[in-house]
Amino acid sequence: MPEDSPVPTEYPQRLGKTARRELALSGYTRYDQLTTVTPADLLKIHGVGPKAIRILTEELETRSLSFGS
Repeated sequence: MPEDSPVPTEYPQRLGKTARRELALSGYTRYDQLTTVTPADLLKIHGVGPKAIRILTEELETRSLSFGS
């Protein structure tokens, strides 16, 4: 699978290339790092929109994790 972010991430392809890249550039490459931020924080990142938040929420839930509050 081709990697399109500057560093490898755990995030699925369905998240979208721009969202994965921009999350990585902002320092978020693993699901456990997302437990320290809110969806509102992530929405401020270019390329991260409501669809990305929905996908990340689903992925976090499958790992018994959740966004920070």
